[in-house]
Amino acid sequence: MSATASILYKRATFVTHLPVTHRYAPSHCWLASSGDRRWRVGYTKFAMRMLGELVDVQFDREPGTPVRPGDVLGTVEGFKAVSELFCVGQGSFVGGNPALRTDLEALAQDPYSRGWLYEFEGEPDARCMDMDGYRALLDATIDRLLEKQKAEEAP
Repeated sequence: MSATASILYKRATFVTHLPVTHRYAPSHCWLASSGDRRWRVGYTKFAMRMLGELVDVQFDREPGTPVRPGDVLGTVEGFKAVSELFCVGQGSFVGGNPALRTDLEALAQDPYSRGWLYEFEGEPDARCMDMDGYRALLDATIDRLLEKQKAEEAP
């Protein structure tokens, strides 16, 4: 993990460090300002745990293309499934992380720094939240997963 200040988050069997300066989307992506209205976006450790090991990341957008929240930017492929990669901001697509062409492990090993997915220039989706808001979202999400698991195990 980078030298960014973070807090330790623990719930059930899930543990991560959440960078305090990042913003977080309800889709479990993080956003970090890289200056002058430019944002780097990546998957949180929780998202990576839900997706499993990724084997490919593809972007369908060209740099400079206008984007808005919810636009499909490309796909991520794991051993289990292919998922669409959605935009979490409004502005223009800058590009994908070129390092992912040869180092997909960075997504899992350093998800809040080297493992960024793409950059855009503009503004984050209005639904993005600070670290405290994301912590509350994680609590609710994990509690729902635990309740579902408990219900499935009941006779």
